[in-house]
Amino acid sequence: MVKKLQVLTAMKINVKNIHIGNIIKKVIEDREIDLDRICNFFKMNESDILKMYEQKSLDSEILLKWSKLAEYDFFRPYVSHLMLFASISQTKNNKQIKKNDDIQFRKNIYTKEIKEYIIELVNTKTKTLAEIITEYNIPKTTIYKWMKKQNTD
Repeated sequence: MVKKLQVLTAMKINVKNIHIGNIIKKVIEDREIDLDRICNFFKMNESDILKMYEQKSLDSEILLKWSKLAEYDFFRPYVSHLMLFASISQTKNNKQIKKNDDIQFRKNIYTKEIKEYIIELVNTKTKTLAEIITEYNIPKTTIYKWMKKQNTD
C-alpha cells in the first residue's frame, strides 16, 4: 500500500492544463480498482466508464463520486491551478488598491504540485526565473528555497 501511495505522489499533474480523465485513469490503475466494482458503484456500463477516462473535464458530482470510490481528492489539481493563477490576479488587483500600511503574509499557499511545476519550468529552461517571477508573482527567494530543498532530497 505504501508503494502505491508513493506512485500517486510521484505522479506529475500538469496544473496548467488539467485532463481529469487521465488523472482518474492513472489513480484507478495504481489503486487496482476493478472495472466491475466501478460499474456497480456508478451504475453504468464499461463503455460509459471508459468514456469518462477520455474526458478533459467532468461534472462535479461525478468527480465527487470518483473521489469517494478511489479515496483520492480529484479536486486537488483544480485547487492547485486556482492557487497558482489566482495569486497572479490577486496581486495585480492589490497593486491598484494596496494601502501602505497593509502587509499580507502568504505562507504555505503553494501545494507540492505547484512547487514541482515551477521547478520543472526552471530545470527544463521552459521559462527563465525572471519570467516565472513576473508571470506567477512568486518571490525569487521562495523559488530558490524550493530548488535547494529539491536538491537535498
